[in-house]
Amino acid sequence: MDERVISGAGCVAEGAAWLVAQDARLAEAYGATGPLPLRLKPEGFAALLNAIVSQQVSVASARAIWGRLQAAGCDRPHAVACMGLEDLQALGLSRQKAAYAKALAAADIDFAALRSLPSEAVIKRLVAVRGIGVWTAQIYAMFSLGRADVFAPGDLALQEAARLLYGLAERPKERQMSQMAERWSPWRAVAARLLWAYYKEIKDREGTL
Repeated sequence: MDERVISGAGCVAEGAAWLVAQDARLAEAYGATGPLPLRLKPEGFAALLNAIVSQQVSVASARAIWGRLQAAGCDRPHAVACMGLEDLQALGLSRQKAAYAKALAAADIDFAALRSLPSEAVIKRLVAVRGIGVWTAQIYAMFSLGRADVFAPGDLALQEAARLLYGLAERPKERQMSQMAERWSPWRAVAARLLWAYYKEIKDREGTL
């Protein structure tokens, strides 16, 4: 696996400088956002389970549920495997998410081995697990594995940021967003950071975020 891996703030700054030199609109966005966040996260079972917990609930709710899971030791696969669906539901998970947690615990993912796989293979391995969609797998590759050239074209905030920045008549669909992102390779994950930061900047300015 010879893909570029983001390991620190210097990598993000390097990617941002390259993007700004390539794309005048991204340069405009960077002028509004300033330096971009590193956004790296831990890897492993807990990171993926936390992503499942966070699906379709508020940040506050996700944080509260995750706190209860951690307190019960359920940030480890063995603990989740030993619990019943009702036990997990009692900690705040929906029945569906409890089933997803059990599926993740049973998947026996070799997280260390993912580090040496190409990003496409990482995403393919993760989406094979019930409850892990393409977006979650892409986010894991971007932020837990630090892959510099992974993008999440289905992300609504990225699509809306692109619409605003490029003056598009409507929000680009996933396929169009993926095509737009090709020009940002080999730093698509940094372009994503920039678009997310730009979206937040615009919404903060409007007072709607």
